[in-house]
Amino acid sequence: MVEPTGLAALGALGWASFFSDQIGEGDAHLVPVRIANIHRARVSGYSAHGPIDLVLPANEAVGDYAVGDFVLAESGNHLVRRRLQRTSLLARRMSDGSTQLSGANVDTLFIVTSCNDDFSVPRLERYLAMAAQCEIPPVLVLTKADTQEDAGPFVALAAELARDLPVVVVDPRRPDAVMKLQSWFGVGKTVALTGSSGVGKSTLVNTLAGSGADTAQLTGAVRANDSKGRHTTTARSLHAVAGGGWVLDSPGIRSLHLGEMAEGLDVVFAEITELESQCKFRNCTHSHEPSCAVLKAVNDGRIDPERFARWRKLQDENNAFGAHKSPRR
Repeated sequence: MVEPTGLAALGALGWASFFSDQIGEGDAHLVPVRIANIHRARVSGYSAHGPIDLVLPANEAVGDYAVGDFVLAESGNHLVRRRLQRTSLLARRMSDGSTQLSGANVDTLFIVTSCNDDFSVPRLERYLAMAAQCEIPPVLVLTKADTQEDAGPFVALAAELARDLPVVVVDPRRPDAVMKLQSWFGVGKTVALTGSSGVGKSTLVNTLAGSGADTAQLTGAVRANDSKGRHTTTARSLHAVAGGGWVLDSPGIRSLHLGEMAEGLDVVFAEITELESQCKFRNCTHSHEPSCAVLKAVNDGRIDPERFARWRKLQDENNAFGAHKSPRR
């Protein structure tokens, strides 16, 4: 529960002028609430005075809202009247083509993976593309370094995934994990966690939030044969972090499907896409055309051929869903 009241409490929740500017004269009787938990048909959150169980309008579904959303609700029955516009929205495409809202008004995305068989360059590139498309700055958090004699190779691979990507190695069970990650937190700041199951996300949430037995996220064992974890987090939730800020946990992602992420791929593979303007043909496919600047860079070693192949694969997958980027000028 947030202890301050009034504007100080709203600020601690992440309230800013971006949201207050959306309040009109007709909203004076409504209470701002930040959604903190979504589980099946139940939605709850925090107002300036503490926790609230929200009631959604009859014509709206739980899936229309994301953890981290700010809504305006009736002060008596807590009926949601309006959702405020978001500063950011973390969303991903599901295998059936639908979109799942994972978090709203997020300042930083921690992409969590472990120093074992879970570490997958192609999958991490997908996460980074999602973060770039959502315009949420990513941080790569490496866990379970203690299972390796040397975590250096994992750190080196991680640093090459994207330009200026922060990479942090932590043990989610140790208190010093808070110190290593504290620069991304602060009063009103929200950090979301994503990654596959079993990499230590829920353990990290518990450490960051200092959760007690009543609020701690469940954690599961990891299978020794393939380093895969059990899917233990079943609901999306927002947790207060000691010292200020919020951490948003969500269920582990087993597979991440691209779609409408053309600009995100451009950011992650910047060393490739920046060369496209030097190609002879505006509609160059970078597969066989003469005077292709991208293929030339691959041939002379400036671009890693395996990374180029992964980029081509992701581009093809993204284009299959009609997510073409704007024409090059």
